[in-house]
Amino acid sequence: MSSEEYVVDGESDEVSESGTSEDVGGLQEQLRAEKDKSKGYLASWQRTQADLENYRRRVQQERGESLDLANSTLVSKLLSAMDDLELAFSRPSSEMRKASWVEGARISFGKLKGALESEGLKPIEAVGQEFDPRIHEAVMKKPGADGMVLEEVQKGYALNGRLLRPSLVVVGEQDDSIVDENE
Repeated sequence: MSSEEYVVDGESDEVSESGTSEDVGGLQEQLRAEKDKSKGYLASWQRTQADLENYRRRVQQERGESLDLANSTLVSKLLSAMDDLELAFSRPSSEMRKASWVEGARISFGKLKGALESEGLKPIEAVGQEFDPRIHEAVMKKPGADGMVLEEVQKGYALNGRLLRPSLVVVGEQDDSIVDENE
């Protein structure tokens, strides 16, 4: 019988041919175990990579939400001043019409309004619309078309699709005395 020489970890051993099938079986078992370990490492790495991507997305989303909150707070504070200016320019007195600074102030107000609109501020349409409690707040009822907004007391706004301030409105209600007379 001839013997073969195998080098394992820098050591030389002489193995007979009858021992090689046992050694091969042991080596195959070790190989399977190492493959299983490497699969486990790969799966762990992939989970960690996915967790990192989810974390990055969540942080980016939270930053965006924080920025939206800060913008909405600032815009909310500016709305009352904007309402006052809009009221002043919608009904100017005869003395204001003569003042030269009024036109400049009107232009500045237009720029402010344009800047806020470019940031996503949109007025809520109210008059002539059906009353919607999600975007309108009823402050009074008057005889008129039932459930329709008749007047707008204070303009409402949405910022980037989110309600910033509801419209304060007068809602029409059907007069029951008119219905009774028709019957």
